[in-house]
Amino acid sequence: MRLLPIAACIAAGLAAPAQAEEVFGGIYAHGVDTPFTFDTGEGGLDVQIGVRSDRIQALDFLGKPAAHVFGSLNSREGGTDFVAAGLSWTIGAGPVYVRPGIGLALHNAPELRVDPETRIRTDLGSRILFEPEIAIGTNLSERLSVEASWVHISNARLLDRDQNPGIDMIGARVNWRL
Repeated sequence: MRLLPIAACIAAGLAAPAQAEEVFGGIYAHGVDTPFTFDTGEGGLDVQIGVRSDRIQALDFLGKPAAHVFGSLNSREGGTDFVAAGLSWTIGAGPVYVRPGIGLALHNAPELRVDPETRIRTDLGSRILFEPEIAIGTNLSERLSVEASWVHISNARLLDRDQNPGIDMIGARVNWRL
């Protein structure tokens, strides 16, 4: 089952209470080998699209983060698609900035997946995962910015102590302020 229709409905529902301040989209390498994951047998490219709110003044005690909601669609049949929602911060003065973020993701990967050669489980361990991310970006104009970013999804062994391969995505995205 592809997650795009579900992601669109969830994104629309979550974004409705807040005014969208920015839209973004990007292309990511899926299943990148990093120290935070082990091989799930996935690959391909992801297309990610989403929205961000303006900084949330009521969350001043957290540094006034912006809310974000995005969907990620993998190019390979049977690859993991997901929708994520969370908070992100823009840190930096001038044209270059860093944008860390944290959220939760809902994905459609198999509930049980075993590598046929190694017999190691490569499923993600739970349907809901943590979604930390970090980007470094630059403002090209008042409305347009570009970012190189890393997005990770995993359960951090909190939702399933025995299973946590995780998936890393590394890519670039374009942001457009409304």
